[in-house]
Amino acid sequence: YGSMLQSYATQEILDKLCVENETINIDGLAKQIKFSKLCYFAKASLTSDILIQKWGVAKNVLRKKLSGGTYKSLVEKRAVKFDEFKRDRFHVSERYGSKSELTEKCREKYSSVLVGSDQLWLPGNIAADYYTLNFVPKEVNSIAYATSFGMKELPRDSAKKAKIFLNKIKHISVREKSGQDIVYKLTGRKVPVVCDPTLLFNGDEWLKIQQEEPILKGKYILCYFLGKNPYARQFASELKKETGCRIVSLAHLDEYIKADEEFSDEIPLSIGPAEFLNLVRNAEYVCTDSFHSSVFSILYKKVFFAFRRYTKETKQSTNNRLDNLFERIGLSGRIQEGAETVKEALDKTIDYDSVHRELDKFRNESLDYLKASLADNVSTDL
Repeated sequence: YGSMLQSYATQEILDKLCVENETINIDGLAKQIKFSKLCYFAKASLTSDILIQKWGVAKNVLRKKLSGGTYKSLVEKRAVKFDEFKRDRFHVSERYGSKSELTEKCREKYSSVLVGSDQLWLPGNIAADYYTLNFVPKEVNSIAYATSFGMKELPRDSAKKAKIFLNKIKHISVREKSGQDIVYKLTGRKVPVVCDPTLLFNGDEWLKIQQEEPILKGKYILCYFLGKNPYARQFASELKKETGCRIVSLAHLDEYIKADEEFSDEIPLSIGPAEFLNLVRNAEYVCTDSFHSSVFSILYKKVFFAFRRYTKETKQSTNNRLDNLFERIGLSGRIQEGAETVKEALDKTIDYDSVHRELDKFRNESLDYLKASLADNVSTDL
């Protein structure tokens, strides 16, 4: 959900700035990109954290193909909603058959090429050499907006490649301080930390793509867990006992996790990005280890509880992005570490007036950066 909504938000902010834009159609490049990723993972150590993480995703792909029943119905109905959202919401370019064709088209039709947010500079993506913007010719403006490495430190080979492409991109901003540190270490460039594209809009502005009425009736705790942290699920179960709200889960996104079926009262099927926003907006409480679920909980001023998907020592840990955001807008201490009781957690109220004042500052600073980067080579009504 986060990947789709941050991509849509990037398009939406460009539309708002009157910058003509389109999302590059990579259907013709997909095989080349996937092959490069496979080569990278084939070379990775079988004991590496990165490969272990991807094995969970691979198992999920196999389960989708081989299993039947509720799980198959869940993923198929969800996929339909995602396809509808992509078809109805995105400005998509013509199909490009190769990176060399894309490079030539950049010269012909683009004054800027922007790589957006999310974990697009993970080692596998660096190896695939698409989100690196190496295909962009020198005479075309290149921008990285809120792009993330998705980890605290790059493997040596990835760092060597990153040093080259980071020096080529004309305007770089990142989403986390750890990314800021990586760029400085590799290039000596001091780059800003900006907010995720989803935060460039307030909760009311996100209403335009979702229905006004709640899609689920009654009071519920929305649980959206991508990791396997058992404490998070135990906490949600205790929260149910304390509040009397039922548990609604968005399950099996990155991989199949049996525990989600065991503690959930309801796992809705036809939930695309727009329906996801509606579920967050109308929940009594939100429990999540997702960055973007936390983002929309903040935008809709929810009582939410964030959990760590990984331990702090895990190499592919994405905890840093939540820590950075919470510190920036005055929500430090919001992540549940495992020792808190539900009653103690509920006592930690959120001063959303203060949080949203800080968020407005962050949003305006980020928007100023984006405008300046675009103005380098684009005629806009800024």
